[in-house]
Amino acid sequence: MLVRIEGSHLPGRESGLGHRDIHVAVQRRERPAELLGPHPGDALSAEWELEVTATPVEGSWDLRGPYVQGRPGGRFVYLSWGTVDEREAFTMFRRAKLCFDAVAPGTLAAAVEGGLLVGRLGLTDTHGNPLCAAVRPPLIDWSTS
Repeated sequence: MLVRIEGSHLPGRESGLGHRDIHVAVQRRERPAELLGPHPGDALSAEWELEVTATPVEGSWDLRGPYVQGRPGGRFVYLSWGTVDEREAFTMFRRAKLCFDAVAPGTLAAAVEGGLLVGRLGLTDTHGNPLCAAVRPPLIDWSTS
């Protein structure tokens, strides 16, 4: 199954937190320095596609894959925010946790059947900084298209 994350309203390359040349990427499980698809903080949008395996578990689904974090029943994807220096080194300063346990059961079942789960979210918090912490609806909209 494919999970597509569509981010909009990025916060810019600088934040009120004192960070410069901000980027956002998906963090790989057990390899925090391995990032999927870094996007600059001033991009118009950001999108990532993750291959996941859906396994039936007690009337629901467990999603696993190289970019899926957490234990069964509490799986999630990290969007890592960091700065990029002149050597292109990424230094993480905060993360957003996109929680799969917040996907409505019917939506998740339809996504498994159709092969696509889409999460749409704005990537700027209410203070104009990069979005962080646990992200659940209404901050993210999970759908099958």
